[in-house]
Amino acid sequence: MKIKLQFIFVFLIIIFVLSIFFKSLFENKNYIPEKIINKLDNQSITEFYSSKNYKLKDLFSPEEYIILNIWASWCVPCRQEHLHITNLSVVDNLKVVGLNYKDKKNNAGKFLSDLGNPYDIILIDKNGTESIFLGAYGVPETFLIDSELNILKKYIGPINLEDELEIKKLIK
Repeated sequence: MKIKLQFIFVFLIIIFVLSIFFKSLFENKNYIPEKIINKLDNQSITEFYSSKNYKLKDLFSPEEYIILNIWASWCVPCRQEHLHITNLSVVDNLKVVGLNYKDKKNNAGKFLSDLGNPYDIILIDKNGTESIFLGAYGVPETFLIDSELNILKKYIGPINLEDELEIKKLIK
C-alpha cells in the first residue's frame, strides 16, 4: 500500500511538472516595445566613424521614418539582408540608421567597403547593451519607427524582398 501511494505521488508530481512545461510552450513571451520615446531621454551612443557620442533621441526628426537596423560583420544573415537595406536607403522620408553589434571596427569597416554603406548614420554597440535596451534579441533585427517614436514594425532576423516592400508600403 505504501508503494502505491509513493507511485501515485510521484506520478502526480510528474503530471504537474509536464503540465507547466506544456502550458509554457504556448505562451507568447516576446517583448516588443511599442514606444521607445521614454527610453531615449538619457541614452547616449557612440557614432561609428567619429566616435562622437549622440543621444538617441537626437537622431529622430519629425518628418522622417527611421529604419534602425542592428547588424554585425560576422553575421551571415546580415550579409543576406544588406541588399534590401541598401534598397531602402534611397527611399524618400526614410532615414536608415545602423547599429553595429558587438563587432570589431576593422571588420565592420571592411563589411561596409565590400558591400556598400546604406546607412545615413552608423552607431556602435560594443557590448550589446544598447540593443538590449531597445528590445532586440540579437542580429539582425530591424525596427521601423515613425516620427512620433512609435515602433510600427519589428523584423527579427534578416529582412527580405517581402519585408522591403511592406516597409515601403507602410511609409507611403
